[in-house]
Amino acid sequence: MAYVPGVALLAALVVGCSAGADGNASGADSKAGSPTVSPAPPGKYLTLPAPCRAVPRSTLKDLLPGAAELPGDQQDKVFRGSAAVTYDTDRKVGCSWKSDAPSATRSLSIDFERVVSYDPAVSDDDRADTVYAKKEKAAGLSSSATPGPPEEKDKKGQESEESGKAKDPAGADSTGSADPSPSGSSSESGQDTDGTPGSSGSPEEALPSRILDNLGDAAFLQDLPKKAGSTAQHHTVSVVFRTSNVVVTVRYAEQPALITQVPDGRELQEKAQALARKLAEALSE
Repeated sequence: MAYVPGVALLAALVVGCSAGADGNASGADSKAGSPTVSPAPPGKYLTLPAPCRAVPRSTLKDLLPGAAELPGDQQDKVFRGSAAVTYDTDRKVGCSWKSDAPSATRSLSIDFERVVSYDPAVSDDDRADTVYAKKEKAAGLSSSATPGPPEEKDKKGQESEESGKAKDPAGADSTGSADPSPSGSSSESGQDTDGTPGSSGSPEEALPSRILDNLGDAAFLQDLPKKAGSTAQHHTVSVVFRTSNVVVTVRYAEQPALITQVPDGRELQEKAQALARKLAEALSE
C-alpha cells in the first residue's frame, strides 16, 4: 500500500478546492454578464369593438339612402347589419349592410383586425404595420411614392412630342390616332365615353387610388371602378388604415339600377373616408 506524506496530501486538497471555487466563480460571472432581451411592448388594443354597432344609425341613413324609406321592421333589419363569420372575435370582426333603392343599390362593409405578434422581439405595432403594408402593396400603392410620379409624366410627354402628334385647341388628335386623350382616360375610372348624357363629367369622376394623410398611423384609398367589358356600372371604394395594432378596412359601393347611370365616384370616396375617420376617432377614445 503506497504511503502519501501528510504534507503532500494536504497540498493536493487545497489545489482541488481552489480549482473548484474558480470554476464556480467564472460560471457565475458569465451568467451575470450575458445580455438580457426585453420583450417588445404589446399593442394598444386588447379587444375590438362590436362591428355592427360601430356605425351610428344617422351615418347609415346617409350611406344607405334607400333604407330610410322602408317600413319600420325592414328598416331595422337593414340598419342592424350582418356580422361577418369569424372564429376569434378578439382578433377579427366585421359587419356589412346593403340597401336596395329604385335608383341604385348601396353596400357597406367594415372589418377590424387586431394583430398580435408572437415574437418577443417584434412588437404588435410592427407586426400590424407589416400586415398593413401587404394590403397597400396589393393595391398597387407605396407610402414612399406619391400618385403620378413626375418622372413618368415627363417621359410620356417626351414620347408624345417625339411622335409629332398635334392637338387642336379643342384637345382633339389631328392625326386621328387611337392614342387616348386626357378626357378618354375616364373610362379607366368607370366612366362611359359613348356620349350618353350624364355618363361623363368631372362631378362623377373619382380621384385615383392614393395614400391618405392624417388617418391613423398609415392609410390608403383604393378606387375600384367597373371591370372592363362589364355592362353594370358597379363602383367600389376601399379605405384601409392602421392605428397601433389594429387594421381597419371600409368598403363602400354603388350599383345604379340603369346601366346608363354612372355612380358618383367622388361622393363614394368622400363618404368612405369620412366613415373611416369616425372609426379611427372612436378607436382612439
